Amino acid sequence: MSGTGSIKEAGVPSARSRALAVLRVRSRALAVGLLPAAFAVVLVAARMTGRLSADPWPVVTLVVCVVAAVVLLVGGVFAAVVLRASPAVTPTVPLSEAAAPDLYRLVRDLADRMDVPPPSAIALTPDCDSWLEDRTHAAHRRSAISAGPESEQGAAPVLVIGSPFLWWMRVAELRAVLAPVVAGTGPSAHPDIADARGFVRGLDAAVDVGNRRGLGWIGAPARLLLRLCRTDATEMERGVAAAASERAQGVDYGLRIVAQEQVGLAYAGWDRLLTRVALPAWRMGRWPAHLDAGVVSALTELSRRDRLAEGFTSRLGERPACDLLEQPGAVDEATSLLAARLFHGGPAEPGPDWSPVDWAAYPEEVVDRKWRAEAARLHAALDALAVPAGRPAGPAGPAAAPTGLAGSGSAGPGALPGGTSAAQASQGSPSPSAAAGPATIEATGSARPAVDGFAGPTLERVLGYLTDPAGAGAASEALAGRLSGDLAREERAAGAAQPSAGKARGADAVPLFPLQPPRSGRDLLADHVTAMVCCAAVDSAGAAPGLDWLDGPVLLIGGDRRSDLAPRVLCLVEDGNPEPLRDWLADLGVRPEKPVRLV
Repeated sequence: MSGTGSIKEAGVPSARSRALAVLRVRSRALAVGLLPAAFAVVLVAARMTGRLSADPWPVVTLVVCVVAAVVLLVGGVFAAVVLRASPAVTPTVPLSEAAAPDLYRLVRDLADRMDVPPPSAIALTPDCDSWLEDRTHAAHRRSAISAGPESEQGAAPVLVIGSPFLWWMRVAELRAVLAPVVAGTGPSAHPDIADARGFVRGLDAAVDVGNRRGLGWIGAPARLLLRLCRTDATEMERGVAAAASERAQGVDYGLRIVAQEQVGLAYAGWDRLLTRVALPAWRMGRWPAHLDAGVVSALTELSRRDRLAEGFTSRLGERPACDLLEQPGAVDEATSLLAARLFHGGPAEPGPDWSPVDWAAYPEEVVDRKWRAEAARLHAALDALAVPAGRPAGPAGPAAAPTGLAGSGSAGPGALPGGTSAAQASQGSPSPSAAAGPATIEATGSARPAVDGFAGPTLERVLGYLTDPAGAGAASEALAGRLSGDLAREERAAGAAQPSAGKARGADAVPLFPLQPPRSGRDLLADHVTAMVCCAAVDSAGAAPGLDWLDGPVLLIGGDRRSDLAPRVLCLVEDGNPEPLRDWLADLGVRPEKPVRLV
């Protein structure tokens, strides 16, 4: 079976027959657009031969001609939009043949074995997926999206490969996984399928144009045509996939079953690496420069924890697929920057406020800075709520009495220090006394007088404020609301500053694929209290920031990770009970009355 010949049936409707059904929708739409013109031609011809000379045919002919002209004009504009609108192109890192000659040879060998056209180019995406993408649309050439051979008329699709596959998979595994993808170039070369796909992509782009520019008369008919051909287009793609899978069965079929297990493992490790390791760095204006190398460490740790290490150790001795690249480090850095842009909305280029970070420097430059920034935000929120610093205990004395709760019986229900109610605080409204408080995070607590030799922001201040004998949780609600408001203002300010810088650097400041929904106020409060505890442990008990490949920032005590802090913080935040956390602090020798460094 040749690359442009017939397509095999594999228990599903023929892809070509479905493509013809899609093209029939286009033909019918064209016929509807030409119908008024056909009536006008008939009437004009009849008038010219004298068959329709009596009234009211002159008026009818004029009206039909006007209607036909309007319909032709509107239809022509609509067709021009469909033909010229640029279909969406996935942001990728282009990989030239000079940068990966071995990978190009592997892909061409696959295409030769399956008797299909080789992909016109290869690109990488920071995701655990691989597909073919057509970039031959004329709009792509006009906008210089692609200046290579992949944009030429009739060129084969571009092979897009998930970058984590190259670092985690072995060469033989990658070959087996790519075989059914590369086999899809055969059906893609079929004229009817290519034409149908181009029509659907054009309609999709026209809908986008109509939405962005408020042109309902463009978007509405495009959406209607998409609905009419949606089922056939879906079945066409299923038929193409089935034909490609059947064609690829003769290439490394046995190994493909094993390789698919690695695909599932890569999905799990990549997701945790992005959400728990990369995301904290992105929020601080730093981006890990070697995410793909990190996924190997994350997946190795995942296999160890799941007691799969013995089965995976032997495969790690085989040649990794990233050896097919000439400069793996440079490619990894480019895909890591693209990942930050896609999943977080970071700038497209590095800058003073958007710099890379290596894994070796991650604990100090990300984890420690993250903790101290959150601790500073926590104390700034306490300042806004007019919470006093309190009187810390002496080195050998008992803990200071809580000073963050209302001390006067004259306050009404839900009242907080400084006369601020929980409702006001949860809305982010500072009390009158808070307006005179420190204006910057750096000044938090620095203006307070020394008490028993201690001054500045302390963990004791946080514990005292959140301790609630009644368990009502009003203090937690107020502080969580304040933190949510402060963080929202910071993000709005950062978003307002990004467009000008993004315009200068050509960025897209909006994440195309956000990783996580907005965090709740309680989650934010727990994160900030945890950060404050970690800062106190680092400053007074010899602890250190660390990196766990699956869980992100962690606290190290004597080189060992402490994973028992979270439930104690939740007990304080949700129940107002500080005793489990105080016992934990005493066991490690952490002094909550000692000020912590916030910068």
